[in-house]
Amino acid sequence: MNFSLKSTLSAICLMFSAVIFAQIPDTQYSQGISYISGGVGEEESQAILAEAKQWPLLLELSQLENGRGVWIFGAKIKIANANHQVIFDAQADGPYILINLPLGQYQIEAAYQWVTQRKAVNIQGSASQKLAIFWK
Repeated sequence: MNFSLKSTLSAICLMFSAVIFAQIPDTQYSQGISYISGGVGEEESQAILAEAKQWPLLLELSQLENGRGVWIFGAKIKIANANHQVIFDAQADGPYILINLPLGQYQIEAAYQWVTQRKAVNIQGSASQKLAIFWK
């Protein structure tokens, strides 16, 4: 093989390995509940979305800006259990947050730029759920 073809093949291999081995952000904890937050950048977003199948809940955070939807970060997420006790309280570091909630019914409170939204979610079985929260 000539040098140019080897260089091209090497570059392609590196590109695919970067996508395959893209690192997701570190696991964090809020009141004993593990979560991963991030998704800033294409590689990190892809890695989080691939990992989402292993987590009970994926929150996707966005807002309307200049007539189109854009990803956000910095939303404050609180989750209360069926007894109205806050069991999770964290800030999203990107447009995605994976949360390892046990089975049960929850009320999610998401606040961003002085606007708070509430959504109910029921975690049941082993299926992963995706909940989109959109600010206008």
